[in-house]
Amino acid sequence: MTNVEHHYAQLSELKMHYVTAGQGKPLVLLHGYPQSWYCWREVIELLKDDYYIIAPDLRGLGDTTRPWSGYDKKTIAADVWELLTEHVGIEHFAVAGHDWGGTVAFALAADHQDAVTHLAVVDVAIPGDGQPNIGQAGRRWHHTFLQTPDLPEALIEGREHHYFGWFFTNYGYRPDCITPDAVEEYLRTNTTPGALRAGFAYYRMVGQDVKDNEARGAKITVPSLAVGGANGWGRGPEVGKSLRLMAETVDELIIDECGHWVPEEQPEVLAKAFKEFFA
Repeated sequence: MTNVEHHYAQLSELKMHYVTAGQGKPLVLLHGYPQSWYCWREVIELLKDDYYIIAPDLRGLGDTTRPWSGYDKKTIAADVWELLTEHVGIEHFAVAGHDWGGTVAFALAADHQDAVTHLAVVDVAIPGDGQPNIGQAGRRWHHTFLQTPDLPEALIEGREHHYFGWFFTNYGYRPDCITPDAVEEYLRTNTTPGALRAGFAYYRMVGQDVKDNEARGAKITVPSLAVGGANGWGRGPEVGKSLRLMAETVDELIIDECGHWVPEEQPEVLAKAFKEFFA
């Protein structure tokens, strides 16, 4: 297990749990759903000799508290900015995000282009890129399902191991890519009071995310890297296609033998790509 230090920071609207590790230039790692900082554990181990890593649990997820509102990605990015500038004390950093963490990372880079040196977006499309929707026109069926008020909570509560287990088993290149220890950790945090409500709010706020990103207008100038899993439920070239509509300079990597859970399926490949790109 990666040797990380655990911290809590009292922010304006929530108490944020985050971990730190390593030394060197600051690198912020943002997780997706239904995960937590824990999805980065192997990547952290591979990068800690070169970077000072900050990996928070995002608003409502992991061991961070679960406010009633504020799940648009602009607000969640503001949480991360508050953590970094007022508690960790860094002013310039690279940021990488997977899944919803990628959309938060984009919002953070877009709103603080002078502070973010590099942006990496891993296996997610950016809301507001002009494409029909980030749910792949219904292929990612859960996007529409989770936007339905109340019903998902009623059907999933008490059956979280079935619901999340389906994604852990099916969304990777290998059905066992999410280890039993990781499954246990993700179920620990996703079965606490308010966890389903908070997680589903990430999907329910996509309409606002589209408006926020469209309102920014010009493409961002932060050097950007698009990473997609090549197989199955991995988004492959869709990540680069989306990010090129939103950023001026985009490098692209598509990882073979990899589905959606990139940081846990191919940590060595991803860490190597980060080192080369951030350098």
